[in-house]
Amino acid sequence: MGEPGTNGDEASGPPATPNAVRKFDAPESEELAQLAAVFEDLQYVLRCCEHLVTALGGPDAGPVQVQTDDALIEALWTGALIGYVRCFSGRIGILSDDDVKELELPGTEITAADFHSMLKKLRDHYASRHVNPREAFTIGAAQANDGTLMGVAVVSAPRPIVDDTTVRLLGRIAYSLSGYIDARMQEAQNKVLGLAREMSTLQLSSLPLVHLADA
Repeated sequence: MGEPGTNGDEASGPPATPNAVRKFDAPESEELAQLAAVFEDLQYVLRCCEHLVTALGGPDAGPVQVQTDDALIEALWTGALIGYVRCFSGRIGILSDDDVKELELPGTEITAADFHSMLKKLRDHYASRHVNPREAFTIGAAQANDGTLMGVAVVSAPRPIVDDTTVRLLGRIAYSLSGYIDARMQEAQNKVLGLAREMSTLQLSSLPLVHLADA
């Protein structure tokens, strides 16, 4: 992505710094903004996956190791799942389930479409407003050897944490989708630039200012 306000026509030298950025309202600019938001979400997913690989201590985790902490792992994994599934929001319509079908996951028996479906279910599980995703609890009556009641027992069964292989598969899909979205962003940016070039200087100057310090 180029500097805001530059048109890429300069033959040499660094692009000029714009004196002002004007808000451009058009269907093409709205599409570009949505694409940028999805791209950033995919980058966030990739960062979560990178941290998870290190925290899980899997093969090729890197030279920097951190102590495995279940709370940290759950937070990173939940964030990755929420960010990934949000990219497929039907409200904005940038990515759909069909965009995953053609992706390949070499070395695995599961298809990208099946893995994608599993990730959506996991998102619902980890982001549930009603169910504890970490442990299942069973209540029982505790008895002595002679059968007399001793009290109430609260028995918890921890659910397994995410594994290194699953994290790496999610990272692989997020990386592939990032390249796809980046290409679409370039096309959308060119469309917006073409529309802006059709406007006069007076028309451009009449658009609302974007305050970069607050953006």
